[in-house]
Amino acid sequence: MNGAPENIKKLQLLSIVLPARDEEGCICSTVEHLHLELRLQGVPHEIIVVDDGSTDRTWELLQDLRQHLPNLKPIQNNGLHGFGRAIICGLDNMCGDAVVVMMADESDDCRDVVRYWEELNRGVDCVFGSRFIRGGGTIDYPVVKMVFNRIANKFLQLLFGIKLNDTTNAFKAYRVEVIEGCRPLIAPHFNLTVELPLKAIVRGFSWNVMPITWRNRRSGVAKLKIKEMGSRYLFICLYIWLEKYFSCGDYRKH
Repeated sequence: MNGAPENIKKLQLLSIVLPARDEEGCICSTVEHLHLELRLQGVPHEIIVVDDGSTDRTWELLQDLRQHLPNLKPIQNNGLHGFGRAIICGLDNMCGDAVVVMMADESDDCRDVVRYWEELNRGVDCVFGSRFIRGGGTIDYPVVKMVFNRIANKFLQLLFGIKLNDTTNAFKAYRVEVIEGCRPLIAPHFNLTVELPLKAIVRGFSWNVMPITWRNRRSGVAKLKIKEMGSRYLFICLYIWLEKYFSCGDYRKH
């Protein structure tokens, strides 16, 4: 654990933010499985699904699902679309004092959400999952994406001098104080997945890493396009690197 506070604040409500775009094939099962696991484990929660401009039945299915799942809070992102913008929209509408950002395609394990909650309640500010440490794993990870993933994460380890080896994975957990302490969030696309954890680290929030599992989506089409994201990731990384070394600690946690 990296600098966890001595006085532990008991958390009251977990918000789970899921950005969704054209996920009619899996959104119902994702939400239902997540709600069932959290209910069985006694985790107080709300599930915020942000429809980011879907052209299929995603929004219609969410409306139907809300009729028997009061913990579900569907929201439409009516502004500019983008993975990062959808997450920010969800963060702006959360009521919890902790949040997990999760994919809508069932690639993330809902049992790991419970483990995130338990870890946050031990007093750490952030919990970062890693698929590439002992106990973690991946199922059916595309080879090309795996190669780019490992190169990108090694680059971030060297650039920021951190041991975290899965920074680019979106599936992470934060106390609400971290979210507020990392604002303004400026990444509109998948580069938000590195903006949030890197800002949290650079700004002095405590964090821990735990193993998680991931499996490739079984329906729908992956939204991440590697060619389009390279320069956007690099921009965000250099932006936070400049903050780390040249901001004189102006944005650090106090």
